[in-house]
Parts: sequence; structure tokens; C-alpha cells
Amino acid sequence: MVEDVDLTPNPHALKFILNQKLLNVETRQYPNAEAAKDDPFAKGVFEIEGVESVFYMDKFVTIEKRKDANWGQIQRPFIEFLKTFNKADIPAENDAPAQKESESELLKQINDLLNQKVRPALAGDGGGLEVIGLEGYTVKIRYQGACGSCPSAISGTLMAIEGLLRRDINQAIEVVAA
Repeated sequence: MVEDVDLTPNPHALKFILNQKLLNVETRQYPNAEAAKDDPFAKGVFEIEGVESVFYMDKFVTIEKRKDANWGQIQRPFIEFLKTFNKADIPAENDAPAQKESESELLKQINDLLNQKVRPALAGDGGGLEVIGLEGYTVKIRYQGACGSCPSAISGTLMAIEGLLRRDINQAIEVVAA
């Protein structure tokens, strides 16, 4: 099931590229085993010694390891877990969220631009980005997967996203990590 394993900019995270989809629309981020208790897939990954966080979407899984763990104790058990896990046990996805009429035009423009130019790049590095909210011109975002604890995401990527949104949408936009 694992086609490839990619390094990510986060030295404690690996991206496992799969040959079949786990999810079609959603992304799922679990910062710890307790958060994953209702998702049999993520819960099973957390049962592997050394796993710190789990993020999955589409055809990849990003695992972040504890700093004291080594990849040798995680990779083989993860591949064995995939061989025996029944994909049908993954909780059903919610339907694609309908565009809320109350969602502001500004927020829609922001998400459209992020979908086109930012999220694909982050997914390439084993991560994702969730817009938590918009207050005035301040956009609150949360990084997912490998990006969640990566120092470059917190500084450089945040500034690059802000620059892109300011250039393409509105000069007053400010981006903060939630």
C-alpha cells in the first residue's frame, strides 16, 4: 500500500504516500492518541511506539515521531498495520461543506487562493492548512501534519501566506497562527 516515503521540512515527520485513497475530501489531524480515539485508523497508528501525531488526507499519511523515537521502530510496524487494516473502518467523511451564505466574500476569496496556491504545496510537504476564522482583516490559520510543529511553517510560510493574500486580495490582511 505504501508507494513511497518522503522526507518533509520537519525533521520529525515523514510523509507516507499510498497507492489508494483514504479520504476524498476531508483532512484529519490528530495531535495525540486521545484525540484519535474515535478514528480506528489514526488510533491504530498511535498504537505504534514513538508516534507523536497523525495527519492524513487523500493518498498520504504524515506521521510525526517523538523526539526520542527513531524511524526504524515506526516505519515497519506502520507498513504492517496498513497491510492488515480494513479501509472500510475509516469513519465516513462529512459531505463537502456547503458554502454558507453567511461566509463573507473575503473569506471565500482567501480560501480559494489558499486552495490554488498554498494547500497543494503544503500537501507536497506532508501537511495542510485550516482557516480557523476571520476577524476583520486578520486570518487565523492552523497548520496540520508535518507543518504543525515545523519551525519554517511558523515563521517563513506564515509570512509568505500573508504576502500572497496581501498582494492578491487586500493589502490590509494579516495572518496569525491559531
